[in-house]
Amino acid sequence: MAPVSQPTGPHSVDLTIGRIKAAADRLIATVTTISDEQMREPSLLPGWSRGHVLTHIARNADGLRNLLIWAETGEETPQYASAEQRETQIETGAGRAATEIAADVTQSAADFIAKAAELSEVAWIAEVRGFRGPAHPAWFTLHRRLTEVEVHHVDLAAGYGPADWPDWFVTDMLYRVTGQLAADPQAPTGIVTDSETGRQFFLRRDPAAPGAPDATAAGAEITGPGRILLAWLLGRDGGSDLAADPPGPLPTIPPY
Repeated sequence: MAPVSQPTGPHSVDLTIGRIKAAADRLIATVTTISDEQMREPSLLPGWSRGHVLTHIARNADGLRNLLIWAETGEETPQYASAEQRETQIETGAGRAATEIAADVTQSAADFIAKAAELSEVAWIAEVRGFRGPAHPAWFTLHRRLTEVEVHHVDLAAGYGPADWPDWFVTDMLYRVTGQLAADPQAPTGIVTDSETGRQFFLRRDPAAPGAPDATAAGAEITGPGRILLAWLLGRDGGSDLAADPPGPLPTIPPY
């Protein structure tokens, strides 16, 4: 049985590739049930239809595959040629027939996985740089892809929700998202507690707290099921099923 959570790094690429393939298979199973009319309906992302979300997922696979080619060859291959091209591709692709979009999602996912399976151990530690954010080793591209597939699958509002996220994904993402928030000056201080596992995660440590930076963060403690906590932190749930101590409104979380 696979571990619930696996430390990230070049040693875990085979496991992560397998998880990406499984996530893509779940996504494709959903996509093949969406009709032309449903493809035009709103997704959970403001201003985007399901066709927009799925076209974005497909172009994301192509873009991240470019980063794997960069790691493999040593020649800089941008994730996207430009922001304008990215937006145009999503906008024009969103209006296609449902069968065409499904085929695009399927093929682009397979192409990304095939390229990942070819990379050498040396290539996985090569540094690449995506469309946004700092440079990172190529192996982290796998985690970026996995996050895109799992989170945007939920954004389709087509029957796959946070309750369907695998346990390991919830645990890994709670560590990752709260780790990013811990360094974000716009994030609130506080602690989130997964009521199902007992795991606790800092939102941000309070630099004014006694003994900082090692002191417990000041602010509210937010408690609830891990999947709901993660959906709330990702802006995919309003948090009505979460409890705050002391009681009161949940803090505002910066966009992920």
